Amino acid sequence: MAYRLQSEAFGDLDADTLRLLKKVGSAQSDAEVVPLADAFDQKRRVLLPGTILTREWNGHIHRVMAVQDGFAWEGNTYDSLSKVALSITGTKWNGPRFFGLRDKKPAAVKE
Repeated sequence: MAYRLQSEAFGDLDADTLRLLKKVGSAQSDAEVVPLADAFDQKRRVLLPGTILTREWNGHIHRVMAVQDGFAWEGNTYDSLSKVALSITGTKWNGPRFFGLRDKKPAAVKE
């Protein structure tokens, strides 16, 4: 009942979250759940306008700012981080990976 009241007041879960929950519910083990959750988290990362990403490349520090329409770097606006990474390096890169937004595992908790 509490869930129903909350969903009526604030809106229900989005389609991506519902799909993830169905997959998690049908998973046979935790080993199946972790990759699903990791992939979901990567898709949901949103950089708010004003966020600054910094990357050193070939001895130069590059700062990119997230703006409303994409990413600003050296006076130009790009619609993706991958296009910024291409401009910096001259080769195709996965932009989020180039700027360190992918494949980072949380630090282990010491007991």
